[in-house]
Amino acid sequence: MTLRKTIVTIWLALLFSGIAYLFWHNELVYSLPTPVPHNYKPVNRGDKVLIPEMESLKNNKPLFLHFFNPDCPCSRFNMAHFKSIVQKYIGDANFAIIVMSNKHFTARDIQDRFDLDIPVYFDSTIAAACGVYSTPQAVVIDTKDRLFYRGNYNKARYCTDPRSNYAQQALDSLLHHRGVYFDKYALTAYGCTLPNCTK
Repeated sequence: MTLRKTIVTIWLALLFSGIAYLFWHNELVYSLPTPVPHNYKPVNRGDKVLIPEMESLKNNKPLFLHFFNPDCPCSRFNMAHFKSIVQKYIGDANFAIIVMSNKHFTARDIQDRFDLDIPVYFDSTIAAACGVYSTPQAVVIDTKDRLFYRGNYNKARYCTDPRSNYAQQALDSLLHHRGVYFDKYALTAYGCTLPNCTK
């Protein structure tokens, strides 16, 4: 083997090792829980959640809030799953997207990304009111303004495991008055730290 072939082989091995390390590190980072902010104020199930700007969305239906950061990989992986929930339950619940980012986006930008014509809000105080500190997160508020669910969409990163469709299970159990049990993967925040996806 010539010196040139040896150098190319070593260079390619280092390159592929670097790429493998980046993929491994990325998977590790997003498989760990999102750190709880030091000033976090928990909002518990059953607590009243009053969001004045959303009064018009109620119509005696539950309210499903999708907390979304366009720069968060986890949020992007979740887009198709959220859209499928909206399409399935649009007649039974009201939906809104809460954009959590310091970058400038318009409501139309976000609606076009999802191909959905639902309300979009940019008010970070909504996250605090619901106890949300990472994206993507789902919040379900019942017709009496009480927090019914705050948590993850799915245990699987790409929202592909039907056994752990937590957000959909929460909405379904509220609509059909059924009890539901959620494990730690549902209620522990995983994803991107708000508001800048710094995880």
